[in-house]
Amino acid sequence: MVMKVIKTEKEYQAAMSRLEEIFDSKKDSKTADELELLSLLIEKYEDDTSPIDLPDPIEAIKFRMDQLGFKQKDLAKAIGLKSRVSEILNKKRKLTIDMIRKLHDTLGIPTDVLIKEY
Repeated sequence: MVMKVIKTEKEYQAAMSRLEEIFDSKKDSKTADELELLSLLIEKYEDDTSPIDLPDPIEAIKFRMDQLGFKQKDLAKAIGLKSRVSEILNKKRKLTIDMIRKLHDTLGIPTDVLIKEY
């Protein structure tokens, strides 16, 4: 397959078909480099045509709290009073820069998610 930037859905489908054919290539085989390049081209096309928007920051906080088994009191240790946490989780109070930093450190949520408007 000739490697070139994927610009159309037809080219994308052809690239996906080829990817399926060579997917199980051995690391040092002739098709290993083709597999890697094709994967990058497909990823670029998908990023350009179907960008995924960042999640709502409050929903991200709730999701991560659930994953970690955190309660509001656990979050209060990081960002202040339990009542403040409640206001934030109910979208009645905006996150401050300091809160964003502490949430990033405590929950591991990327700052670009936390600074998004909600």
